[in-house]
Amino acid sequence: MAHAPQIKIPATYMRGGTSKGVFFSLTDLPEAAQVPGPARDALLLRVIGSPDPYDKQIDGMGGATSSTSKTVILSKSTRADHDVDYLFGQVSIDKPFVDWSGNCGNLSAAVGSFAISNGLVDASRIPNNGVAVVRVWQANIGKTIIAHVPITNGEVQETGDFELDGVTFPAAEVQVEFMDPAAEEEGGGGSMFPTGNLVDELEVPGVGTFKATMINAGIPTIFVNAQDIGYTGTELQGAINGDPKALLMFETIRAYGAVRMGLIANLEDAAKRQHTPKVAFVAKPADYVASSGKAIAAGDVDLLVRALSMGKLHHAMMGTAAVAIGTAAAISGTLVNLAAGGVERNAVRFGHPSGTLRVGAEATLENGEWVVKKAIMSRSARVLMEGYVRVPGDSF
Repeated sequence: MAHAPQIKIPATYMRGGTSKGVFFSLTDLPEAAQVPGPARDALLLRVIGSPDPYDKQIDGMGGATSSTSKTVILSKSTRADHDVDYLFGQVSIDKPFVDWSGNCGNLSAAVGSFAISNGLVDASRIPNNGVAVVRVWQANIGKTIIAHVPITNGEVQETGDFELDGVTFPAAEVQVEFMDPAAEEEGGGGSMFPTGNLVDELEVPGVGTFKATMINAGIPTIFVNAQDIGYTGTELQGAINGDPKALLMFETIRAYGAVRMGLIANLEDAAKRQHTPKVAFVAKPADYVASSGKAIAAGDVDLLVRALSMGKLHHAMMGTAAVAIGTAAAISGTLVNLAAGGVERNAVRFGHPSGTLRVGAEATLENGEWVVKKAIMSRSARVLMEGYVRVPGDSF
């Protein structure tokens, strides 16, 4: 029988922060995949190598973790005062599913670089030497991101001496601002605290009832105290990802929290929304050894945070969850703020499995609602490979 030959699609494989993904210009995609729908999802699944019952993504570009099973589609923005539209797809590893419900904060650091290098930013906005300010419309959640991209001799500078825990080698620093990060609906609808409370009693059958801060900032996130679920906050990936009972517990917490936040109508819908919300647990500072062997002292951080993404403990910290951490830390009375000492602050440094990260955010109370104008952090980004990806022509 005849078999469809492979086709090739222009693509760039990039690291952004502590994640990696395959980046596409919208107009380079096959026509059927230039619009949302089954064809686009099928194409991206095949590019990444999913669904893979072996959980390895050997036959694709994915790296078999939530941090490396990602895709990005970029185009010149149709919105005033923006340069590029950014759409993020989190590809499930073992299921035929692409989750479009949230942003990737880490890959946000690479969007400006790709946009400049691929002609999506007007040349008049790019200095010969200095910093290019790229205005990004995050299409998944309807928010603005500002990327400050270093430029040398008219080209994106990728090399440098900025070190980011969770990334092996230094690179150029990219400052990323997440504007008005609260709430996730386009147009700013919804509340930063969907339940109306800074702290709720969350009842999770089979697990227990415990305090939770459920916040919509950067990405919907459910924060719980580490000690309430039997942890210390110093755990590394092996302590949780190798424990099926623990993973089931966190997924159950996520599902019940998602219902309380109004993100899903019933528990069964959680399986269709794997990327959001996130679940994280917090604790007061303590000494621990990061996954790299680096010693983290209690005095180095304001609190400890561990977060799960796509059902597994993240090796470092999702950029969007870092925005949620920074925002919650700035609001007195949240579990994050209390773990960090319960004081007013506009920046926080937290410990994660790979080391530490600092994120800044300022919160104000306006008309009874908490408002955060922006959250800011430094990341780095680098092109790993560029050219074409190939997929069978009949795979989408």
